[in-house]
Amino acid sequence: MPQPKAACVIGWPVGHSRSPLIHNYWIKQHGLDAEYRREAVAPEQFKDFIAHLAGRGYVGANVTVPHKEAALALSEPDDRARAVGAANTLWLDGGRLRSTNTDVEGFIGNLDATAPGWDRGLQSALVLGAGGAARAVVFGLLERGIGRIVLVNRTAERAAALRMQFGDRVMLARWSDLDGLMAEAGLLVNTTSLGMAGQPSLAIDLARLPAGAVVSDLVYVPLETALLAAARSRGLRAVDGLGMLLHQAGGGFQHWFGVRPQVTEALRALVEADLISK
Repeated sequence: MPQPKAACVIGWPVGHSRSPLIHNYWIKQHGLDAEYRREAVAPEQFKDFIAHLAGRGYVGANVTVPHKEAALALSEPDDRARAVGAANTLWLDGGRLRSTNTDVEGFIGNLDATAPGWDRGLQSALVLGAGGAARAVVFGLLERGIGRIVLVNRTAERAAALRMQFGDRVMLARWSDLDGLMAEAGLLVNTTSLGMAGQPSLAIDLARLPAGAVVSDLVYVPLETALLAAARSRGLRAVDGLGMLLHQAGGGFQHWFGVRPQVTEALRALVEADLISK
């Protein structure tokens, strides 16, 4: 009797991951003979673990902190994973271990679904942060054809490295210049952990953002961050981080199980309820 197809999320720790909730929902929805599990793997064990994915019964995996850069180095990455400098999705292809970074499609897909037309006439985007999430956001915005991306980060070196990688459509600015930059930003994206539960708040004034601007926060705990609340109080379109989490999951599911799942209100309600209960 054939074994069910299986995939997993690999992290250290991994108990917080909502990926099993999302993928097992889709598995049940599509009536698949499949399973999705958590695997807590220490950094020193990661290389061996993914080298024997098939032997462990897996067709692929999601990768979360702290393994994303190692996953890139130990697999055959696509252009997105290479550009972002990290892989979050692995799959076996005829014995070859391939990888991508679905944070790019998660970010763009969430914007498209939540704020349709967000890129129509968009001249300039303002991105806070210069870590791995910022790389995914910048890559996605450049791919969509946004002409000017202003990157604001407290550490100049990290921002400079990102600009060197992505070119002159990415411009650097200091945190102290943020207020003055708001007036030209049609999109503001927070890729930092500021505003996350247990982290310092993100104290910025949105008063100078244009009336048609979109504000996106990659943080999803809490679901309604102070940044998003401030955006909504101004009547701006606000895009939360949970949508990105849901939309980034679909690519891996398709690679592993051959089905492209949909992000629905029912799925979002399920994950929202889980977040609120914790």
